[in-house]
Amino acid sequence: MALSQSGDVARLLTERTGRRVEIVGVTTLGDVSREQLTQIGGTGVFVSALRESLLRGEVDFAVHSLKDLPTGAAEGITLAAVPPRDDPRDALVAREGAKLADLPAGARIGTGSPRRAAQLALLRSDVTAVPIRGNANTRLAKVRDGELDAVVLAYAGLARIGHTDLVSEIFEPEDMVPAPGQGALAVECRTDDTELAELLATIDHPATRAAVTAERSLLAALEAGCSAPVGGYATGVAGTERLHLSGVVLGVRATSFQPGVLDVGPAAGRMVVRERGEADAADAIRLGYELAARMLALGAADLMRGENSDRNDAHD
Repeated sequence: MALSQSGDVARLLTERTGRRVEIVGVTTLGDVSREQLTQIGGTGVFVSALRESLLRGEVDFAVHSLKDLPTGAAEGITLAAVPPRDDPRDALVAREGAKLADLPAGARIGTGSPRRAAQLALLRSDVTAVPIRGNANTRLAKVRDGELDAVVLAYAGLARIGHTDLVSEIFEPEDMVPAPGQGALAVECRTDDTELAELLATIDHPATRAAVTAERSLLAALEAGCSAPVGGYATGVAGTERLHLSGVVLGVRATSFQPGVLDVGPAAGRMVVRERGEADAADAIRLGYELAARMLALGAADLMRGENSDRNDAHD
């Protein structure tokens, strides 16, 4: 998948600038470890090795799934481009093309994402979310071989590896709020390479950048000490220069995927905190922070306080 999305960026850059791009593969901790992502560092495990290679001058720029990027700035590195976003939704791949409502009680659904597991529990409290690792093909094989009844993956990822034909259901953002940045790519280069940054700017998509900026600002404001599942999704308001942002925090233990287990904690019985907001696209950062402030005031802080020290699933 990483090679596929890097190839997409390379082709787009060549189309826009005429410059040839050579793809260099880099193996990250997230690629080789079989541990759950919340146990090996969560956000950033797919990013650090690429950034180190970039800073050493081994590559000129790096392509990431944007949801993998930590929200904090990286010294010496700049986010030079956010290309047009692909479909941000989550998708179910089930045996015999079954939809979520068709699966039997107790069905085992694989996901490496606490956010997806939590929202599955809200949609179907009688199914079991099973933590899994491995690339998309490895996860799909668990369904094909009968080890799992279904898996939930990002639709954009399935599209990039040519497996949308296996999708049995696509979850609308109202039912399963995507991870901040899901479906988008991030292109980073060294801050001092201003000539390359200008070249990469030709593939930047301002509407996508504004949307993911709002989502990542929401995440940044919620992230400190937080391992609760967090979703955030921004879209442009048709015919305007404004953004609409939806956010959700779910009181579910990131390390415990069990059927319908919601850790309500001390938040006055509240299992889920949802909020929506709108602002000018130019105020994307403020929109994310203001929405987070309202969510924290509504009890999101209490939900997150009940969690352990793991990070949330911006990387799922």
